[in-house]
Amino acid sequence: MTDIIGYLYGLIVFSGGAIGYLKAGSTMSLLAGAIFGFLAAYGAYLDTKILALINSLLLLSVMGPRFYRGRKFMPAGLVTLLSIVMVIRYGIALV
Repeated sequence: MTDIIGYLYGLIVFSGGAIGYLKAGSTMSLLAGAIFGFLAAYGAYLDTKILALINSLLLLSVMGPRFYRGRKFMPAGLVTLLSIVMVIRYGIALV
């Protein structure tokens, strides 16, 4: 079955990196968004729940503390919230 939600998650992560690059000139945002977005989409394509779970956990471990420190919903809060949802989703799917 096609993991449309996984594809959307990957697209949102990639788009966030591109927006960070366009607004602030952050090459790291572009690179991180491209890598994590690609891994999320690739995990959805392969229907590999463990790859998608690891990717979501890594992104959560990076953006969660950033959101906690900065208290800004965009972009760290949004990515944290989406990553929590995806960790729960893939964790349930693996059980």
